Amino acid sequence: MTVPDDGMLVVIDVQRVFADPGQPWAAPRFAEVHPRIRRLVDAFAGRVVHTRFVAPAQPAGAWVEYYAQWPFALQPPDAPLYELVDDPGDDPVVTTTTFGKWGPELAALVGTGPVLLTGVSTDCCVLSTALPAADAGLDVRVVADACAGASDADSDRALQAMALYAPLLTLTTTDAVLAG
Repeated sequence: MTVPDDGMLVVIDVQRVFADPGQPWAAPRFAEVHPRIRRLVDAFAGRVVHTRFVAPAQPAGAWVEYYAQWPFALQPPDAPLYELVDDPGDDPVVTTTTFGKWGPELAALVGTGPVLLTGVSTDCCVLSTALPAADAGLDVRVVADACAGASDADSDRALQAMALYAPLLTLTTTDAVLAG
């Protein structure tokens, strides 16, 4: 199944550090949303961008204190913890040391939109990517049931906050996207 040629899918940080239940940053509903993400990736074949969060080599500014709280994460970008769960194949991968993935590299890959966002964590990297993309004037659609947060409450609060940005940013579901 493919969806109408309407925008790009951005799969945010579907990495082992968020998927593995033994990791401090594990998203509790990762296993539940991952099949939905896979369905969307299959439907958007050729129009998918993956992102990846990695720690900086030398944290600076407020990141110094952040990594003092999360020292396990100070690993090189090629550490197994930062691997994508799924092989991206020929899809581009944007790697950043920031929560938000919106910037010149991602903007160049997604064009003028619309852009559909899915992934983890709803309350961190998805939110931090969605808002600046909407500010840039893109039609941003967050596939709510294909996102996982640090907790259900945190994910719900992030989705509620993003809903306030309509019509620049709207919430949708996997089934609605795949129905076209």
